[in-house]
Amino acid sequence: MMSSLRVLSIAALGLVSACANAPIYGDPAVSVSALAQTEPVGTANEDAADDPAIWRNESNPAASLIVATDKKAGLYVYDLEGTVRSFLRAGLLNNVDLITLDNGMVLVAASDRGDPVNAQILLASLDTTTGNLSEITRVDAGPGEAYGFCMGETLEDGSVTMYSPIKDGRIALNIVQRDGDGWSNVTSTFASVPTQPEGCVFDPRTRSLYVGEEAAGIWRFDTVTGRGSLVAAIDNKQLVADVEGLALAPAGSDGGYLVASSQGDNAYAVYALPAMTALGRFRIGESAIGSAEETDGIELALGNFGPSYPEGLFVAQDGDNRPEAQNFKLVSWQAILEAIGRGE
Repeated sequence: MMSSLRVLSIAALGLVSACANAPIYGDPAVSVSALAQTEPVGTANEDAADDPAIWRNESNPAASLIVATDKKAGLYVYDLEGTVRSFLRAGLLNNVDLITLDNGMVLVAASDRGDPVNAQILLASLDTTTGNLSEITRVDAGPGEAYGFCMGETLEDGSVTMYSPIKDGRIALNIVQRDGDGWSNVTSTFASVPTQPEGCVFDPRTRSLYVGEEAAGIWRFDTVTGRGSLVAAIDNKQLVADVEGLALAPAGSDGGYLVASSQGDNAYAVYALPAMTALGRFRIGESAIGSAEETDGIELALGNFGPSYPEGLFVAQDGDNRPEAQNFKLVSWQAILEAIGRGE
């Protein structure tokens, strides 16, 4: 017969286990509504949609485009109505970003997880008139499994810096350059964090790189010196693990906002730059379009994107779009600012 002490011990262990698995909810978050959503990605019944990037059409903002990953299959291009403009079948791509080069080419790059031992970066060009993506090549990005990704800046010699958070904690710096008809990449380890990172965003004004360490918080690195520090720790109030996507809304020489996906409680944390002061939290709540949960990647671009998005566009991956496959939700940045008490 089982002793009373053993019964109590098992019961206590069960209670601890239950507490450990209990969901964590941070501080209250205001609700905003999505104004549009993309068509679902093609990979159904899996965690597939992941990360978006935004190209803004300066001459016709309403004709802007969103490039986004189906991490099981490739890259989608959507318009602001959420309609698929094209799809590039390109394999296991996780995070994506884009940059307009001096020659006008829109260069799209994404972390390629096809080889878990050797990271690669997919390079593609975006035809902004047709919305078509054309694969250019793939370049090596050093050892380890590719995971996060973000663009840096264009250097004087025309090369582009790119940052690749590797799953083992290293942050790779890639200097990618066009050499005649081909492309080359010089890779080095720029920095590292103790555990798995993913989301990152580069601030060209201060040459700072923000990196999300999923289980710990947000780091800021000086890309000139390589020095970094944890500037926003997971506290289960403002930020709940996992930290996923990061996005930037710059203002002035070093001000503005940084937004982070607080995936653990389906929210988004907003910080004021440069001090990384916690300003508030928001959620994409229930509406005719639907809510967003378990968000991985996010993106934010300022400027006029047409009547629905007069001050900027925020795009978030929706990890629970049932009964459809995962997709991406579009939200007015003006509505977010007003909801957190920062609107005019």
